[in-house]
Amino acid sequence: MPALRGWESPDRGVLFVISGPSGVGKSTLVKAAMADIPGLEFSVSATTRDPRAGEKNGIDYHFLSRAEFDAALADNAFLEHATVYDRSYGTLAAQVDHALSAGRSVVLDIDVQGARQVKSRRADAVLVMVVPPDIDALETRLRSRATDSDEVVSRRMAQVRSQLDAVGEYDYVVVNDDLDSAHRVFQGVLLAELSRLGRRGTVAERIRRACQSFDR
Repeated sequence: MPALRGWESPDRGVLFVISGPSGVGKSTLVKAAMADIPGLEFSVSATTRDPRAGEKNGIDYHFLSRAEFDAALADNAFLEHATVYDRSYGTLAAQVDHALSAGRSVVLDIDVQGARQVKSRRADAVLVMVVPPDIDALETRLRSRATDSDEVVSRRMAQVRSQLDAVGEYDYVVVNDDLDSAHRVFQGVLLAELSRLGRRGTVAERIRRACQSFDR
């Protein structure tokens, strides 16, 4: 989709939480939306894992020691957090809130468990789930990659069903059947939320003043 022109950021940004099973195309949709919609930024997570070659602190991740992460956790500094294979990850609330207050919108790509944590702390977060046209189609896609064993694919499909079972907790669902259509629907959801009157007080006031001036 072509990039927007003449776009004004909302008075306060929107926190978008994007979830969906592995292989459903979330990253593709998010990357295109960030290129096309001004004012969107991807949240940089904190992690206890070591940096990989080429990764930069504050850009790829906020790299924290275990002690630093645990201190932040005790301080209630995370919107959401999880531990995977002894490595912890989390979204720093202060970083997100600073962006939102400046009118920038933040995109989180996290699983259902993380989305629930965010929603419990930020009730105004907008939850979007990206889903395949059907579960069988996703399993076929994963198996066609021929990069994982049958056991790994079966384990992933169990996780897929667990994630998709929570779709009723989300505000929007985007079916990624045709990618071009999915791009349009996904960006339509984001733009509609960004255009809500409650987030456009500055624009509304400008229009009201212009009308009052015209009446005189």
